[in-house]
Amino acid sequence: MGQGWIETCQKILEQIERMSQKKDKDRLDLIQSMRFSLYALHRSILGWLNWINNPDIMVTFSQKELEEMNKKLTEFITEFIKYDMEVTEKGVSKGMAAQQISESAERTRRTPEDMFYI
Repeated sequence: MGQGWIETCQKILEQIERMSQKKDKDRLDLIQSMRFSLYALHRSILGWLNWINNPDIMVTFSQKELEEMNKKLTEFITEFIKYDMEVTEKGVSKGMAAQQISESAERTRRTPEDMFYI
């Protein structure tokens, strides 16, 4: 990882910017943008893990640099996980509501006389 990684990161940032600037986004555009962003984050995390797990790379950073990296990462990850929890709670409540509606509709559609068994 070096200059090529940085150039690819720049292209990813440009694509994210293009996606965010698009006018009249529909649901598919929004989902596509979120998917691209999450894969970009995944790529970045894998790169970080490769560095963190390589003592030859990590030894080149000073204590102060490591402290700064740690601070930024923990702040970012904390906010990301809080947001993850918030969206998950919404999804769970929406999923439960949809399931209840579906079950209610199923009960009202089927009556014992409608059932046919062999």
